[in-house]
Amino acid sequence: MLNSDQTEIDLPPTHSESESVFSDCGGGRAGSVEDAGGVGLCAQSRIAEPGEAVKKDLQHLSREERRRRRRATAKYRTAHATRERIRVEAFNMAFAELRKLLPTLPPDKKLSKIEILRLAICYISYLNHVLDV
Repeated sequence: MLNSDQTEIDLPPTHSESESVFSDCGGGRAGSVEDAGGVGLCAQSRIAEPGEAVKKDLQHLSREERRRRRRATAKYRTAHATRERIRVEAFNMAFAELRKLLPTLPPDKKLSKIEILRLAICYISYLNHVLDV
C-alpha cells in the first residue's frame, strides 16, 4: 500500500528476478533508496529501450550462440518452414516434369524419385547409343 506522499511507477523490469533492482546503487543498501530521492530507484538507473537490454545480453555471446538464439524464435521458424515448403514443392515439380519425359509401361506408373533418376540415366544412355549408331 502506498502512502500519500509516495507515487507508483510502472516500469518494465530491466533486471532478472534473481538480480536486485538496486544492484547499481551499491548492492541494495538501505540508504540507497533514500539517496535516489525516495522514488524506489537508484539515481544511476534509467528507462531502457525495449531492445537495448536484449542487445546488451547478446553482446557477450559467441556468434554461434547468437545465431542459435535467433533461430529459436517462432517468427524465424515460421519463415524457415515456409521457405522449406516452397523448396520441396519446386523439387517435386521438377521430378514430375522429368517423369513426363521418360517412357515407361504403363505410362502412368508411379515411380519413386530414385527410380525416376535411374530411369533417366538409362534413357540418356540409350539416346546417346542411338545417336552414335
